[in-house]
Amino acid sequence: MPESKPRRKTAPARTAVAAEPKPNPVWYKPVMFGLMILGLLWIIVYYISEGTLPVRSWEGLNIVAGFGIAIVGFLMTTRWR
Repeated sequence: MPESKPRRKTAPARTAVAAEPKPNPVWYKPVMFGLMILGLLWIIVYYISEGTLPVRSWEGLNIVAGFGIAIVGFLMTTRWR
């Protein structure tokens, strides 16, 4: 049998490794929960005060403001690690 040529050693195939996500900063969780609670309290105060608080001139927009604040908190949960 004829001698075969020595085989070259090839580097092992590299596999794509996903980078480990960094943990959130310490302030992230308190701000997230704080916004959700603040939005809820905003709406509760609006209903209890019969529309005179938190901002009288906004009238019905106080509901939008309360939900908006709470939604920002809920959106932050998508980035929570």
